[in-house]
Amino acid sequence: MLRRDARHLALEQVGIDGQERIAAGTVLLIGAGGIGCAAAAYLASSGVGHLMIADFDTVDETNLGRQVLYTPDNIGERKAEVAAKRLRSINPHINITAITRRLGDEALASAVKLADVVLDGCDNFATRFQVNDACVVARKRLISGSAIRLEGQLAVFGPDYDNKPCYRCLYAEADESMDSCAGNGVLSPVPGVIGTMMAVEALKHFADIESDISMLHLYDAAATEFHTLKIQKRGDCTTCAS
Repeated sequence: MLRRDARHLALEQVGIDGQERIAAGTVLLIGAGGIGCAAAAYLASSGVGHLMIADFDTVDETNLGRQVLYTPDNIGERKAEVAAKRLRSINPHINITAITRRLGDEALASAVKLADVVLDGCDNFATRFQVNDACVVARKRLISGSAIRLEGQLAVFGPDYDNKPCYRCLYAEADESMDSCAGNGVLSPVPGVIGTMMAVEALKHFADIESDISMLHLYDAAATEFHTLKIQKRGDCTTCAS
C-alpha cells in the first residue's frame, strides 16, 4: 500500500497521518451518475476506507456518454452494483457498499450517521433537500455538486450549521430550470469536472486541509472560468435557522 499511496505520502499536506485518516474514512455518495462516477473513481483510487454508493436507478444507453464507470454491457443493471464492482477492480483494498433502494427519511438518516462526509451528486431538488436536512441533523460535512448544459456548481457545507449556512440557505425552493440534464442537455465532461472537485473536497476534509466553506463555486465550461459567491446564512431557513 505504501507504493500505491506514494504520491499522497509525498505531499506535505497529506503524508502518512493524512493518508491514514483517508483510509479510516467513510463517504456516503448520493447518486452514481456523471458526477458520482467521477467522484467515486477518485475516492476509491485514493484509498477512502469505506465508500457507500446510493443509487436505485439502472444503466441506460443515454448514460454512457458521461457516466464513465459503465459500459454497453451494463445496460439494464443497477448502477450502484455496477459501480461497486468496477471500483473494487480499481482498488480491492477498500470496503464498498452498494445501496440499490431509494433511501427514505429513516434509512437516509441512518446512512448519513455512518458517514464522515456526504457527497450529493443527485439530479433533483427533492433529494438534495432531504440529504441536506439529514446532514444538518447529524452535523455532517456535505459536499454538493450539480451540472447542466455547460455549467457546474460546487459548494461545501457544515458541519457547523449553527453558525454557517446549509444547502437550503442557498436554495430555499427548487429551481426547476436546473433540475435535470435530461431535457436541458449537458456537455459530457462537465459532470466529471464537478465530481472530481467533490472528491478533492472530501479528501481535504480527511487530511485536515482547509476548505472554502459556505462558498458557491460556479464553473462556466464555455468560458473556461470559475466564479465564487458567498452563501449567507438565512435567518428564516426552515432547516438550520433554529
